[in-house]
This record gives sequence, structure tokens and C-alpha cells, in this order.
Amino acid sequence: MKLQERILLLAFVLLLSAATGFSQDSNSKPSASAASAPGAAAMLAGPGGTLKDILAAACSQSQNDFTRYLTARNKEAFSRMTPSARVALMKRFVLLNEPGKASVSLNPSGRPIVRCETPSVTTEMQIGGAEIRDNIALLPMELRDVTDSTGARVREINMGLVREAGEWKLLSLGVLFLDLPALEAEWDEAEIEATEKDAFESVKNIAAAIEFYRNKYLRLPESLANLGQPLRGAPNKEAAGLLDSDLANGIKNGYAFRYVIAGASNLGAPAKYELSATPLRYGRTGRRSFFRDSNGGLHAADRQGGVGSETDPRAE
Repeated sequence: MKLQERILLLAFVLLLSAATGFSQDSNSKPSASAASAPGAAAMLAGPGGTLKDILAAACSQSQNDFTRYLTARNKEAFSRMTPSARVALMKRFVLLNEPGKASVSLNPSGRPIVRCETPSVTTEMQIGGAEIRDNIALLPMELRDVTDSTGARVREINMGLVREAGEWKLLSLGVLFLDLPALEAEWDEAEIEATEKDAFESVKNIAAAIEFYRNKYLRLPESLANLGQPLRGAPNKEAAGLLDSDLANGIKNGYAFRYVIAGASNLGAPAKYELSATPLRYGRTGRRSFFRDSNGGLHAADRQGGVGSETDPRAE
């Protein structure tokens, strides 16, 4: 299951109802046809202004800016998440896969409109008036593709903010409360599943590159660097152009890769080698260690972050 799908499945409880007891800004739904409101500056200074900045940060996928609007507890958990998990969270706010350029305008009633423009699509988010009770603010938001002139595909979302140390911070996205520490274990599991799969495929890709190198140059490469991209000119035995720069440097997607020539010679077909892949941060970027033995067998096991061996269970 993809990480984004896991996030959607973690909707713990519905937000507080916007019923009796809430004080409400006039015209809570965004409207592009209402008369101009003289209090637009005040609106931008309140919860609506904060949500505007949150959406702009999510649009540009700026992790530093986005962090400013998290509660202290969520901010700490956000800092521990992997970069890809942080980006996945921000994507949920603007429903776009690519980072975009944010711009802000006001509708005739003075409500903020955040436009997020990417190379492939542009979305527009109109923020409604806040319904406030004590330190909780609920804001309706309409999100649409700018090419949707009929409004047939407009999505309505409720956003929640909480006042912390005098400033508005994120509380919820739709029906999902932003309790990042509680979600952290789920995100880690999703990330581990992806990075382990990628590491296993990388071991096989490295082995294929080594065999190609051996067939072409009649010897094993001295190091993974010999399989990397040349700085200039055509590929050669010093830089054969068979691996990307990350794998050639031995580190990619949370795993470290090691290549060892097994035996006294690196010449010809009889020469043998071993490959290993170990998580850089055990329990965060992966749990299993992967190992290719000198006979070509692939193995995988939880080595608590240590290097695997040929005694580990076979992996296919």
C-alpha cells in the first residue's frame, strides 16, 4: 500500500462539529461574487492568514516553512520523518505531486485565494471564514483545478487550527487529526517497506553492472566507483557509466552498499565477489540486510543493522 493511501486510512476521528457555541466570521463559505470587505487585512492576520501560509508552504514543498505551523509536539515528530514522508504529508494539502509556485489573492469578500501552479496542473484553494471556539478554529476550503470552469470537480475540505503560544498551528486536515507522533510508526513501516525493496533491487543492479564490466574489460572492477558515470568523455574502465552516482558512491535511499572481491584475483571469469546492503539508520530506513554471496546467491535477514552473510535465508 502506498504511503499516501496509508495516510488517508489513518483518519482517527471526525473534527469538532461547527454547530452551536462557535463564533463565525460572516460568509463562512468562500465566494468569488460577494462585495468587497473592508476587514480583509484583519482576516489575513487571523486563522485564514495562517492557513494561507500553510497552503503556500505545502505548494512549494518547503519543509522549513511548513514546520513553522506545526504544534510543538508535531514539529518534533516531523523532524524525525524521512524527507519523502514529509513531502508526502505536504502533498495532501494541495493534492499535487510536484512542487509548485504559490501566489495569493483575495476574492471580492476579502477571503484568501491560494493558487498553486505546477508544470502540469494548477490548483486554486479558496479559504472561507473561520468558526472559532476558544483556541480551536475550523475553516472551510474549496479546492479546484483552474481548468474546471463549471465547478463540477470542486472539493470541499474542512481545516482545523489550534492556538498555541498565541499563534495558530495545524490541528487537522479534513477528518484527519495531525497527531504525527501517533502516525510515526505507520509512516516508518511504509518507508521501510519501500527502501528495503529498493535496496534489494539495487544489489541485483550492481551485480548486473559488475558482470557487464567483467565481460567488457575481462576483469572485475576495483571498486563501485569504476561503475559510475565518467566526468567527461566516453565510458571507460575507470568510469564505465553503468551505475548512477549514488550507487557508485555506495549510498542510496537509506542503504549503504559494499563491494568486496572474494579471492586473490580479480581477473577473468573465475574471479568472485560479494555485495552487501545495510540500512544507514536501522529501524528507520530499513531493518533487513541484503547479501550476495560469491556464488551469486542472494540472502536477506534482520541483522540489527549489521552486514549480512551467506548463512542468511535466501531471498528472491
